[in-house]
Amino acid sequence: MHSQRLRAWQRAAFDLYARTSPRDFLAVATPGAGKTTFALTIAADLLERGVIERIVVVTPTDHLKTQWALAASGLGITLDPGLAGSGALGADFRGFCVTYAALGVNPNAYRVRVEARRTLVILDEVHHAGDALSWGEAVQEACEPAVRRLSLTGTPFRSDANPIPFVTYAPQDDGTKQSVADYSYNYGDALRDGVVRPVLFMAYSGQMHWRTRAGDEVAARLGEPLTKDQTAQALRTALDPQGSWMPTVLDAAHRRLLEVRRDIPDAGGLVIATDQDSARQYGALLRDITGQQPTVVLSDEAGASARIAEYSASTSPWLVAVRMVSEGVDIPRLAVGVYATTTSTPLFFAQAIGRFVRARRRARTKRPIAWAKNSGV
Repeated sequence: MHSQRLRAWQRAAFDLYARTSPRDFLAVATPGAGKTTFALTIAADLLERGVIERIVVVTPTDHLKTQWALAASGLGITLDPGLAGSGALGADFRGFCVTYAALGVNPNAYRVRVEARRTLVILDEVHHAGDALSWGEAVQEACEPAVRRLSLTGTPFRSDANPIPFVTYAPQDDGTKQSVADYSYNYGDALRDGVVRPVLFMAYSGQMHWRTRAGDEVAARLGEPLTKDQTAQALRTALDPQGSWMPTVLDAAHRRLLEVRRDIPDAGGLVIATDQDSARQYGALLRDITGQQPTVVLSDEAGASARIAEYSASTSPWLVAVRMVSEGVDIPRLAVGVYATTTSTPLFFAQAIGRFVRARRRARTKRPIAWAKNSGV
């Protein structure tokens, strides 16, 4: 085994993998538990034993490609995070990183690379392979020749119209099918082991007023029993940057962050917005509240990944993003969060909360705060 210090769950999962030598393996480990280290330890071991010659990591975002390449370099594994489908892989690289979207554009080009060498494919946040039918088909096409496939996710996921290749599903009582993990490590396990921090949820309510398309005025209170449509409209009203509710919540979040920064001077806050326009406006509100310009990250803008890295290494208080930072991105100094999005799926919510639970040695006893809305999540 490669000489890498592992947490107890990582060692147990590694030992299971080593005993069974599976072609396909799904590890479900709570966000912040260390899935990347686990996967790279397996990769290093397979390389050392000559089981594989090449590593391909498939990620949801460009930023995560860079993050994986940096993590791999710590184990002496060189991965190219910028390889194009038709580009040449340098002789110094043991593999490369690619996004699901890029894989979907030209799966055959990547299949040729996988076939050319004995390859381990790591499918990071593998549930994204079900985001579009074409993505799942591309994963099937490109990764089928791999001698080993290691799939990772932070929480179990259900099958929908786009089942994910190389994943086993089991029928549920409600008629759906849910992924079956070869190894699972949940938030409760990680909290017990001190791998992650506890999360305190501060739920905010409020009276919302809006007009329907017919011109009728409606009033409702967040948190009270409402129809699905009323809940959605009340939440959209609450999250409107032009309204009075979000400035109040952001001000409260900043005051909480200032309290945390008394003990942890570099503690940061993250606002997860519904869309790019809202993200920009939340950034303007935070600038007015704090007197400092927050970092606003929009995934389709050039330099987004660099801004995330710059924020992570700084002591700047606030980061505002849409989806790019909600999953996988490692910013351990995050301590206060504002969940200002209408996205309410359990999977997305769990991934978002995962940005705040990573333990830090000097702040092991501190509680990160996630400001959750009464949105049914």
